[in-house]
Amino acid sequence: MGAKAIPNTPADNGNTVATSYTVAGHAVTASKARPGLYLVATPIGNLGDITLRALETLAGVDLIACEDTRITRRLTERYGISAELTPYHEHNAETARPKLLQRLAAGAAIALVSDAGTPLISDPGYKLVRAACAGGHAVTALPGASSVLAALNLAALPTDRFFFDGFLPAKQQARRSRLAELARIDATLVLFESGSRVQETLAELAEILGAREAAICRELTKLHEDVTRASLAELAANAAALETRGEFVLVIGPPARDAEILSSDALDALLKEHLRTESVKDAVMHAVELSGRPRREVYARALALAKDKRAGEGHGQG
Repeated sequence: MGAKAIPNTPADNGNTVATSYTVAGHAVTASKARPGLYLVATPIGNLGDITLRALETLAGVDLIACEDTRITRRLTERYGISAELTPYHEHNAETARPKLLQRLAAGAAIALVSDAGTPLISDPGYKLVRAACAGGHAVTALPGASSVLAALNLAALPTDRFFFDGFLPAKQQARRSRLAELARIDATLVLFESGSRVQETLAELAEILGAREAAICRELTKLHEDVTRASLAELAANAAALETRGEFVLVIGPPARDAEILSSDALDALLKEHLRTESVKDAVMHAVELSGRPRREVYARALALAKDKRAGEGHGQG
């Protein structure tokens, strides 16, 4: 009995077989992919976490657009894939995107991958997808590994509702303001963080989000994978002993049902951030909306902070 065709997978389409890939030392032929853009999820650490459909697609496309060709080449060499690699990342996207669209218009099949995991998560891929759709090109998603979902699976925290916020702002005041906004979201939070900032971020999470359960997921699917589950206060207290090498995903449980909507420290952080560029009136309007606190209380606090700010500026000019 003949094999049935699988929709949205590379097909011969009247062309000869383009190339092959290898699995466990065995060569597998790959048909040339149909013209269009393929969004291919790649492993987040363990190179074995690649789907057979992804391998066939990567082997059958004309071009693989990737964040770092050196990283993607490790994957293609592991599986004997010889497709051409080209860089596409936040620093070259504006010049690289028109060239990729020209290739698509000429009938090419292009795969878009990130260094690890599912493309378009914390990378500029969505702009290419928008442009490809606007140009009438076929766009196909090939699901697979995701550090966000892997961390959610391991955190032992509620998964019925979650909010992914990527990397927090690098500057402290902006970061604290963002955390004050996140504090109001009634869902499990998922954040990315670098090893150089994870200890400071844990301290701010404990201060602003308060008594919540959380998990630190480091080096997911890799040899030294490590997951630590505890309260934010405990994780922050032990942060000095944390191994900071590697990639981190932080998962924070939702607020308790009877928890205060926004702490005083979080309110101050939010107001200070808005007072940097807005009038007291506008800052109060935004803070009331985000904090859930009474306007009279927020207004009084904003006046006090604005007065302190003016006093500090006057002292500096003296």
